[in-house]
Amino acid sequence: MFYFLSKVFWVLAQPLSIVALLTLLALFCFWLGRRRLAIAAQVLAVLVLCLSSFTTFGALLIRPLEQRFERPATMPESVDTIIVLGGSTLARVSTARGVAELNEAGDRLTEAVILAMRYPEATIVFTGGTGLLDGGEAEAVTAERLFLSMGIAPERLQLEAQARNTDENAELTADLLGDREGTALLVTSAFHMPRSVGLFRRVGIEVVPWPTDYRGSGAESFTFDFANPVHSLNITTVALKEWIGLLAYALTGRIDTVFPAQTSN
Repeated sequence: MFYFLSKVFWVLAQPLSIVALLTLLALFCFWLGRRRLAIAAQVLAVLVLCLSSFTTFGALLIRPLEQRFERPATMPESVDTIIVLGGSTLARVSTARGVAELNEAGDRLTEAVILAMRYPEATIVFTGGTGLLDGGEAEAVTAERLFLSMGIAPERLQLEAQARNTDENAELTADLLGDREGTALLVTSAFHMPRSVGLFRRVGIEVVPWPTDYRGSGAESFTFDFANPVHSLNITTVALKEWIGLLAYALTGRIDTVFPAQTSN
């Protein structure tokens, strides 16, 4: 139920949906003859759109998420397990064409390949099923196709193809690993790392964060940015979704704090 409600809520809460709902409200108010309320709703819709698309607001919103966890200053001498979270493939395209088509978070998979080559004895655990509206193969199937094409031996792979969100990623990975010990790297997008680490800690897995897929430089200041409004809107959407996710997971007891830190103490 939590999974379904969270997906439905986000469909309505993302910036473009807010703009659309406010515009519909404005039209409805005009129809009722509530001119001032209609104008207010439409002005608010324009402000939301402009803030999300034509400023660096999204970059500022995502900065603390991406800077919360850093890669180790020195590489671990040995790594036993490389855990890779899903969210980096295009299921419908990959299924239809028999390829491994990556989305903007594709760095999760490419970074996993780099780490797999650096630590040839490590087991690669990929966790990712199908989303609510994906309509294609499980992400684990696509990931396996990519890993094998990059020369990674099949016996090194452990695939979990049922998880639909990060909560299930952590729980099902814990079931898969059992009592396995040793150093485990966690590979996911930098903005997604705080929630991911919090969830893995909850199931008893202490991981070494290995963030990737950075969306901002970390040096942005608030200003107008007309160069690529689609990119700015995407960053705002991603950042807002992650902050809402952190709050929702904390309120429902899935993580201990709204903003997990580098150390669990």
